[in-house]
Amino acid sequence: MPKETNPKIAIINGANLNLLGERETQIYGRKSFDEYLSILKDKHTHTEIEYFQSNVEGEIINFLQGCNTKEWKGIIINPGGYAHTSVAIADAIAAIKTPVVEVHISNVYAREEYRHTMVTASKCAGIITGMGLDGYRLAVHYLLHYQIK
Repeated sequence: MPKETNPKIAIINGANLNLLGERETQIYGRKSFDEYLSILKDKHTHTEIEYFQSNVEGEIINFLQGCNTKEWKGIIINPGGYAHTSVAIADAIAAIKTPVVEVHISNVYAREEYRHTMVTASKCAGIITGMGLDGYRLAVHYLLHYQIK
């Protein structure tokens, strides 16, 4: 009988999200992503959560492509500003079979108009916006319980 493995979910944060807890705390809050990730992993002890952050578009694309295997239950991506500009990241999401949920900490529709268009979101299984860091937990829940692969 094959050994059952824990589901694997990747979380990818894009440009400037390495500064969570420091930058624009009135919008993004005072908690660093490392602090939040620890809490998220404690809530999902039977899920392997791998975290990747980069300010470099090509590195994000390479990581997405590396998650295109059956061992991955899903990917959560917050592309940051790349959500509004990166056709290349959108194409990478469209090219892989692993389901992707896009998360934005702030409500992008309550912000500047240029943030209302997200080229990456159209290639994702869904999008969560405006729920703060808790949006990542909601995305994990969706991938574990509702996403069929």
